[in-house]
Amino acid sequence: MYNPLRQFAFLLGAAFLLIGCSQAAGPTLTAPEALAKAQAAELTLIDIRTPMEWRQTGVAPLALRIDMQNPKGPEGFADKVLTAVQGDKSAPIAIICRTGNRSGYMQQELMARGFSNVYNVSEGMVGSKAGPGWIRRGLPIESCTNC
Repeated sequence: MYNPLRQFAFLLGAAFLLIGCSQAAGPTLTAPEALAKAQAAELTLIDIRTPMEWRQTGVAPLALRIDMQNPKGPEGFADKVLTAVQGDKSAPIAIICRTGNRSGYMQQELMARGFSNVYNVSEGMVGSKAGPGWIRRGLPIESCTNC
């Protein structure tokens, strides 16, 4: 028997699944891989969390702090990242946030603006389904008192 509400729910669910899967995920790194590459000067590590988050947990050594919350939106954030890499949109960049969600989003935003070598540290600072995270792995942390 035809049930319009059931059909609508099915179509809505299928649309969300399609939208979620259509955003191609970019390349990822684990926290230890990001640390090793930053230490070897193979990429620029950028912590995109807020100053309050930096103060709460500390920041990865060598990480630039560029808050993704910019008054000009993602375009303003991208401008700050572009300045950090001296205008080279092909420079290797790894971005990290708390759990990898915001960094995944901003990875897509940067790639849409022509950045071609952007990695997401998908486990983030505190961990996610992608891994235990920077802090639980016992990787080095610097306090951030002037944030």
